[in-house]
Amino acid sequence: MIEADRDGSQLAREVEIRPYWPFRIRLLTVIQLSLLGPSPSCSAPATLGELQVAEARADAGDVDGAVAAYRAAQQKCGGLRPARRAKAACAEALLGEGETYEHAGRVQVAIETYLKVPAKVGGDDPQTAAIATYRAGELLLKAGKVTEAWTQLWRVVTDWPDEPTAGDALRELLADGRKRDARAMADQMVKVLTAVAETQLADNLVWSLADLSEHELANVAAARAYYDRIPVDFPNSGLRDDARWHAARLSRELGDPQGAATRLKALLATREVAIGAGSYFSIWLDDAQLELGKVLRDDLHDLAGAAAAFRKLPKDYPASILKDDALYELAVTLEKAGDHAGACAASARLAKEQADSKYVARAKEVCAP
Repeated sequence: MIEADRDGSQLAREVEIRPYWPFRIRLLTVIQLSLLGPSPSCSAPATLGELQVAEARADAGDVDGAVAAYRAAQQKCGGLRPARRAKAACAEALLGEGETYEHAGRVQVAIETYLKVPAKVGGDDPQTAAIATYRAGELLLKAGKVTEAWTQLWRVVTDWPDEPTAGDALRELLADGRKRDARAMADQMVKVLTAVAETQLADNLVWSLADLSEHELANVAAARAYYDRIPVDFPNSGLRDDARWHAARLSRELGDPQGAATRLKALLATREVAIGAGSYFSIWLDDAQLELGKVLRDDLHDLAGAAAAFRKLPKDYPASILKDDALYELAVTLEKAGDHAGACAASARLAKEQADSKYVARAKEVCAP
């Protein structure tokens, strides 16, 4: 799933969408790791001898020899037991053949090889089918065959939306499409969203639509509406808190400070849920606490509410790098409220607890007679 950096830029934290695994991981591929599971110490070898031969020949630069060994493995892998081991070995054999051609610079043959994989695995191994199709799409895009590339990348999104590789494909489409025709890309995403609304990829699509709407399409209201959908439609999404943060940010940009405050409070409420459930804290919580104070003070002119928000940050997030920001803003807020003694107390606390902070000198100015 895609998530955002603290400055609003897009990052792959889980998957930005989902992280793309390197092409080669010796012997135990990602697929094997997910399928083999724990095995007793006396279990049979995890892979076929042909696969070891194939890898050795590929490392030696013997492309034809490696391909022959991978094809031999493809013929034998189905006989392995248990079934999960057979599936893992077959996946490695099928993907390994295309990978060998790719590394040898035989790109067209690699593309053709990858595109044959879905038919070979049928419906038994959607993960391998998705990976192979994605790799073909990526190679086609690098070769400048945009239409063919998009066809394969969209196929990954629509045919295997619950596979992690679908996130990779969406990220590739977003990065390429926003440069070519952002409006057409957004329209296509809207169409696809209807078909994959109940899948693991849906929140990624909504996030991508928000991203395009804000940046390429310059429609901030639409972007906020898409961000707002994520906590409602996908309450368990890893993008939920990021979406609330960005919706609050855009609310302020749209001149809706009350909307910003409401969204920030909803984000901060997840702290209590996380404490009760023993779950993780969102990285946005201290940012949201500080921003809420600024919105209440500067936009809504609620000095008492702002002071309470600033006081809460050092209390609830004592290790936050924003602790000095909060103490300085508290001093400013209390001075505006006519509480000079309180402002000086906040300034003194800042100087004592955060002596190296850039705000120490500023806070002293606030407290000056």
